[in-house]
Amino acid sequence: MRAGEKIKTVRISIVGFGHVGSGVAEVVMRKHDEILRKHGLDLRIVGIADLKGAIIDEGGLSRDEIARFGADGALLDMSSLELIREIEHEVMVEATPTNVTNGEPGLTHIITALNSNRHVVTSNKGPLALEYRKLMELAERKGRELRFEATVGGAMPLISLIRENLAGNGITAIRGILNGTCNYILTRMTNENLPYEHVLREAQEIGIAESDPSKDVEGIDTAVKLVILANSVFGMDATYRDVRVQGITEITPDALKLARDAGYAIKLIGDVDIDGRLEVAPRLVPVSDPLNVGGTLNVATIRADLAGDITVIGKGAGPIEAASAILSDIIAIYS
Repeated sequence: MRAGEKIKTVRISIVGFGHVGSGVAEVVMRKHDEILRKHGLDLRIVGIADLKGAIIDEGGLSRDEIARFGADGALLDMSSLELIREIEHEVMVEATPTNVTNGEPGLTHIITALNSNRHVVTSNKGPLALEYRKLMELAERKGRELRFEATVGGAMPLISLIRENLAGNGITAIRGILNGTCNYILTRMTNENLPYEHVLREAQEIGIAESDPSKDVEGIDTAVKLVILANSVFGMDATYRDVRVQGITEITPDALKLARDAGYAIKLIGDVDIDGRLEVAPRLVPVSDPLNVGGTLNVATIRADLAGDITVIGKGAGPIEAASAILSDIIAIYS
């Protein structure tokens, strides 16, 4: 913070208080003093809402109040839409689960917040995968920001890197691993010659895969992220239905061994380029290629006309990782 610079109070609501929403509350509290010192922003969470109800304090909720959310029954009978409309705040964080069928309830939350003159930061992929242009046009009309770094690559700074650090470049293609669950499964199958069903069951037991893993292993999650990149980077008007998708459920240990013996790994790769290519499928990746990362890591190679190929690697999932991206977006709104 520069000498003489005034402190700006930024009031935040969090809608959806699962892993990501609670992670946002945690990092805002943990980083409050540092952000105040560095950026002159006094971040205050003034409201939280989910299906259980809401808690409100227009002066800023305390850490103890947030920790008790839903535990002691002291919740207001207030819907998330009422919180968005009626409680004065500058930024609404939308962290409800992704729904790629109709985008709800996140789509209505975002539209309501923008119409209520709130900035929006979201980790929810569904609304952007289905109604990207409509939402961005609404944000522009209202003079508000809609930011969504956390929707693609978790903590990996992909969208902001392209928009800011590579602003003078023409981006021609993005290719990468955008789902940590699939990457974990393929890595374990390759390294230990294990069948798909065994590794999937193990991944579910340790919390890397959901009890219903279909969105991950069938390539749906990667496809949705690819649509967001297609629209935000290449100016397309794509939806999930425009992506050719193949998952990893048919990959066998024998196929992985044959690939390894030939100097390749099999990875679930998402491809999008300036010519409109939108594909998700298992691909052969040379073992020496930067895209050959293991475990739950995400990776993306950005092809730029001036900078050449730039590869970004990071944690693609996790509540604190997603919250990191959300916090960066909030700060960027006021930079």
